Amino acid sequence: MMAHPRLIPNSLTIAGSDPGGGAGIQADLKTFSALGSYGTSVITALTAQNTRGVAGVHPVPADFIGAQLDTLLDDIDIDAVKVGMVASRQVAEVIRDALAARRPRWVVLDPVMVAKSGDTLVDDAGIAAVRDCLVPLADLITPNLPEAAVLLDRPVPQDRGGMEAMAPALRALSAGAVLLKGGHLRGEACPDLLITGERLRWLEGPRIDTGNLHGTGCTLSSAITARLALGDTLPDAVTAAKAWLSRALDQSHRLDVGQGHGPVHHFHAWW
Repeated sequence: MMAHPRLIPNSLTIAGSDPGGGAGIQADLKTFSALGSYGTSVITALTAQNTRGVAGVHPVPADFIGAQLDTLLDDIDIDAVKVGMVASRQVAEVIRDALAARRPRWVVLDPVMVAKSGDTLVDDAGIAAVRDCLVPLADLITPNLPEAAVLLDRPVPQDRGGMEAMAPALRALSAGAVLLKGGHLRGEACPDLLITGERLRWLEGPRIDTGNLHGTGCTLSSAITARLALGDTLPDAVTAAKAWLSRALDQSHRLDVGQGHGPVHHFHAWW
């Protein structure tokens, strides 16, 4: 007898915790819920942070990350998983081994490596671990321009031509597909470049006039994950997630959270 498909799919986020709720695990779970996917999580780090910055990071030991993953996957069938910041090779290998052994249909990797300040968040060994262990496992990676530059060890693109010129090297990293996010370009538009096989597809979007940008990368990658879990094709999932994030940014002024870079409004369609 064939099993009936789940009416509500299960998504997993593997990421760090943000006490302010705008990024990391908290943003991912809000996004899954807003888009109709049941959210599960494996925490890789505790942070002391608010909308004005990060005061401290307490990494979860790699063996306990593995225990979280194994225990979760022993019980719950996961349709799609999003992987956030990974700071060490040991953690990258634990995640790779667990997901390779019981592989969900979709794996989305958000290679968080560079803070909005421009500071690199992981060392060379961590960058190499993500590139070697996790990128080949992913069906989609979602680097912004500084992160793509770090992955490839080359200058940050300054225009669309520079983004397109990165495509061959990004393909060579062996991810299934790449969403190269162009939000760091100057101008009134935020164009993203979806690289699938030999095809390049530009996804256009307006630049929203807001300072509430905390967690936008986490939120976009988890929105794509949720849409994939719900059954979208990859291009449709990326397009829908980008449009949804644009609305969440546009409605972020309705929130009053902190004195720095506030969060997007994940539940803009509800309240």
